[in-house]
Amino acid sequence: MWRNIASNALTFLVVLIFLMGGVLLWAQNEYAAEGPLDAPICLQVRSGSNFTRVSGDLEAQGAISSGTIFRLGAEYTDKTSQLKAGSFLVPERASMTEIVDIVTRGGASTCGTEVVYRIGVNSAEVQVRELDPAAGRYEEVLEFDPAEAAPAEYAGFRDDVGTRFRVALAEGVTSWQVVQELGQVDILEGEVAEIPAEGSLAPDSYEISKGDSRAELIGRMEDAQQVILEAAWQNRADDLPYDDPMQALTMASIVEKETGGAEERPLVASVFVNRLERGMRLQTDPTVIYGITNGQGVLGRGIRQSELRAETPYNTYVIPGLPPTPIANPGRASIEAALNPDESDYLYFVAKTLDPADGHNFATTLDEHNSNVAAYRRLEAERANQ
Repeated sequence: MWRNIASNALTFLVVLIFLMGGVLLWAQNEYAAEGPLDAPICLQVRSGSNFTRVSGDLEAQGAISSGTIFRLGAEYTDKTSQLKAGSFLVPERASMTEIVDIVTRGGASTCGTEVVYRIGVNSAEVQVRELDPAAGRYEEVLEFDPAEAAPAEYAGFRDDVGTRFRVALAEGVTSWQVVQELGQVDILEGEVAEIPAEGSLAPDSYEISKGDSRAELIGRMEDAQQVILEAAWQNRADDLPYDDPMQALTMASIVEKETGGAEERPLVASVFVNRLERGMRLQTDPTVIYGITNGQGVLGRGIRQSELRAETPYNTYVIPGLPPTPIANPGRASIEAALNPDESDYLYFVAKTLDPADGHNFATTLDEHNSNVAAYRRLEAERANQ
């Protein structure tokens, strides 16, 4: 009898082990299998949350088939203590394995609300945007001038744990403008002791966090520009009329202010290089404007004839060669154009139409240039008479 009991117990144990192994194998497959989501979702993980709450949210949104398997899988892979707060984009059909990786890998939130502090040449603005997971694009929900009182809704977006923040620096802004506008970014702290050297800041988009230092952000911008300039200088064309990288940066800033068309920048740079090589004055309006404003804001009017004749270090109608410093912060494309200009015989250019986006007409002779200028003046007169 005891032999039969022992035999039955052993059989039961074998069956139990077999069943447990089958369940474990099924759970492992379920954990790694394609998930049930038909469309992406934005999962918000609050500060102080845990995998129990997260699994409940995921189950409620139809992202996982079993909260228990999700939690056990996270525990088995030693990731339960690595949960990060934020807003995370969970793509359609994401497996539990992939979702656990998304909410534990760290870094900036990948969806939800984004506040962008834009610093432009003519204005600054704060944009609040939210990602539409299904469409995969941001929708603007709020916009305002940082110099004015912020709308009441802004504080709610700013204080949400899942909100991301960026400072977006436009090509062609001056260092004075950058420092002024960073002072309006209310999540940054500290002062900038002095205005950075003109041209030393890289126009780009910079991720920031609450409590970041303004001075350290400026340092990041300077480091980025130095890397760009050094790489472009190392790969420059032969026989350019620059004594050092700073002169190239000055040329890049002029190119930046003369054209917004990326494809046109190497051609514009070739005009100025040709003029330097022939000993001609650059005669470019943006340098004159910088000499008037010192980079502190927009001129907001036309240049007077007296200003074109005035002897200032930045009046390239009067001085030979390049001005003493850059006149703005040029972007990568303008720096590369200044150091690898097109090969051309052009010495002049003027806008094609009243829309800057239409680019310029280029000329090799003064007579041809004067004809292009006359055509532009006719367009101005037609607009004035409308």
